[in-house]
Amino acid sequence: MNSVEQHINFELNTYPRRDLTIVKGRNAKVWSDTGEEYIDCVAGIGVANIGHCNPKVVEAIKQQADKIITCPNIYYNDTRGNAFERLFDIAPDGITKAFFTNSGTEAMEAAMKFARFVTGRNNFVAMMKGFHGRSMGALSATFKADYKQGFGDLIPGVTHVPYNKIEKLRGAVTEETAAVIIEPVQGEGGINIADTEYLKEVRKICNETGALLIADEIQTGFCRTGKMFAIEHSGVKPDMMTVAKAIAGGYPVGAVLCSDKIEIPVGKHGTTFGGNPLGSAAVEATIDFIKENKLWKEAEEKGKYFLEKLENAELTKARQIRVLGLMIGIECKEKVKPFIEQLMEEKILALPAGPTVIRMLPPLTISYEELDIVIEKLIKVLS
Repeated sequence: MNSVEQHINFELNTYPRRDLTIVKGRNAKVWSDTGEEYIDCVAGIGVANIGHCNPKVVEAIKQQADKIITCPNIYYNDTRGNAFERLFDIAPDGITKAFFTNSGTEAMEAAMKFARFVTGRNNFVAMMKGFHGRSMGALSATFKADYKQGFGDLIPGVTHVPYNKIEKLRGAVTEETAAVIIEPVQGEGGINIADTEYLKEVRKICNETGALLIADEIQTGFCRTGKMFAIEHSGVKPDMMTVAKAIAGGYPVGAVLCSDKIEIPVGKHGTTFGGNPLGSAAVEATIDFIKENKLWKEAEEKGKYFLEKLENAELTKARQIRVLGLMIGIECKEKVKPFIEQLMEEKILALPAGPTVIRMLPPLTISYEELDIVIEKLIKVLS
C-alpha cells in the first residue's frame, strides 16, 4: 500500500488534498516521492521560516533526544529554561512571562482563559476574516462560518467587527470585554495588513475600557514580516501574544507571551507536552539561528525585492499585491485555485488565502535565485 492509499484508507478526510506526496525537504525546496523538486512557498503554512531541516535544529533535536525527551512541568528542566531565556531575548518590551503549549490553537485557548480569569469578564471582540484556530475557544474567535457549522454552541460572547475600522471596534468594546483579539496581518483572511494608527487606537480603546489586547502572532511571528514580531511595526505593546508555527524550526511548539498584567495561580492551567525538552531544544536552536543570521533583515529585503519585481510586471490577472516582509498576498480578479494548480505544475508550491488571494510564505532563507524563479513563474501564470 503506497502513501496515498494509506491516507485514503486510514485518515479522516478533513483536508483538501493536492496530488503530491512530499518526502524530503531542504531549506526552501521539497521533493516528491518520484524525485520531483519544488520551491516551497507554503513552508508548512508559515512554519519553516529558517528552512526545512535546518542543520542547527536537526542537531539540537538529535542531541536532546539522547538526553531526555519528556519532562513534566512539575519539575524544572535545563533545556526548557534555556528556551524561556531565548524567548525573552527577542520578546517585545513589556513581556515578562510565558506559557508553553504544543500549537497555536492551544496558545489561543490559553490566552482566552487567561483573559477571562484576569479581568473577570466573559466577552471578546475579534475581527472579521480573522483566523485563530479550530478548537472550541479559538474557533469562536475565528470568523469563517464554514469552520463552525455543525459543531453546536461555541464560546458565547464573541463579537466580530470589520478589520481596520476603528469606529466599529469602538462601538463593540465595552466594560464587559475581556480582550480584543487581532492579527497584525491577517494570514488566512487574505494577507490584510493592519494600519499603524488603527493598532494604536485599538490599544487606546483597550486601555480606556480595561480590556486586554491579544496579538495573534502565530503566522506573523519570528521575522516573517521583517520584524521579529509584526506588532513591532506599530510600536504597540500587547498584553498577550500567541505564537507558534515558526518558533521551533518545524517542531510543534506554541506559547503565550504575557505582560505583568497576567497572573495565573498554580493549578489553574496546565499541559502535559508543552515545554517538553525536545521542543525546547528546537526553540533554542531556532532563535539562535534567527539572531545569528538576522532573518528579520533577510525578510525585509527579500520582500521589497519580490514586490518591486512583481510591480514592474504586467500581471493582468492580479488586482493588488500586498507584501510585508515575506508575507505575500496577491489578490486576483478571479478564483485562484486554478492558478495555484498551475504554479504546482511549474514546480512552485503556494497557498490560497480566501478564494481570490494567492498566499506565499517562503522560508526566509530562500535564495534570490530561487525567488527569481518564483517571480518568473508567477508572471507566467498571472499574465
